[in-house]
Amino acid sequence: MDKLITLQNEEIKVTIDPNGAELVSVKDIVTNVEYIWQADPKVWKRHAPVLFPIVGKLKNNHYFYGNNEYEMGQHGFARDMKFDISVKNDNFVSLLLKNNSETLKKYPFNFEFYVNYTLSGRSVLVNYQVINPKDEDLYFSIGAHPGFTLPLANNTKFEDYYFEFSPEEERYKIPLESSNINLKSHFKTSESKYLISHDLFKDDALIFELEGTNTVSIKSDKTSYGVEISSDNAEFVGLWSTYPTKGNFVCIEPWWGIADTNETSGNFEEKYAIKILKNKNDEFNANYSIKFSK
Repeated sequence: MDKLITLQNEEIKVTIDPNGAELVSVKDIVTNVEYIWQADPKVWKRHAPVLFPIVGKLKNNHYFYGNNEYEMGQHGFARDMKFDISVKNDNFVSLLLKNNSETLKKYPFNFEFYVNYTLSGRSVLVNYQVINPKDEDLYFSIGAHPGFTLPLANNTKFEDYYFEFSPEEERYKIPLESSNINLKSHFKTSESKYLISHDLFKDDALIFELEGTNTVSIKSDKTSYGVEISSDNAEFVGLWSTYPTKGNFVCIEPWWGIADTNETSGNFEEKYAIKILKNKNDEFNANYSIKFSK
């Protein structure tokens, strides 16, 4: 096992695994409360995987590009690959993944993918940066998938918490059908509060389309402990936990890209919400923050 990376201040201690550039622990310095799901393999074996170069599932797990057919599993391959440490200091680490012979077999693109974590007070600021190293088209999607332990306080239970969206405004909710999205059935909802229960996830993730700056929080009326995820440029957010297996965690997932539609052509360049960098040194930045309240 590779050495874990630690960022720490007087408020929280953050631990990151270079395998997958994954956030694996956030603990309160004083109370020792753990905010990140601890990856019980009987329930869900991950903590907070980074999703690249796709988010969600491809239809039939394959796609076409340049007259060739490729296979790639759900959420891409970055979460299972070792990143190199590019820069590290007390409050910041930058991890880098580049294309190699293995990635090119399933994803025929040259890329540089940086995952940057900055510790600031009780918040972790996350930046995903994709750089095109060649004068060739680079297609991709990116997503975050952090899991948060519930309950966070001893005097509370899983069902004492709820999700809250801010600002309170109408958003499109996008249904999932067999792990692909159904755009024809999307609908606007003004609901901004969702009571957390295991049954909330019986039809898989709840997916919402976002515009502008959004915050999604985990709150409870019985404790001040909670989590707040904010982004000024995320295009979608997924809310998820395991079902019917009951896990004591929930995920808030900001995405820049999404699963295939159920009507996809399978051509990668036509994939819904795909990103493209066309020129050498072009870059794309995705940003979000996680605030850990107590």
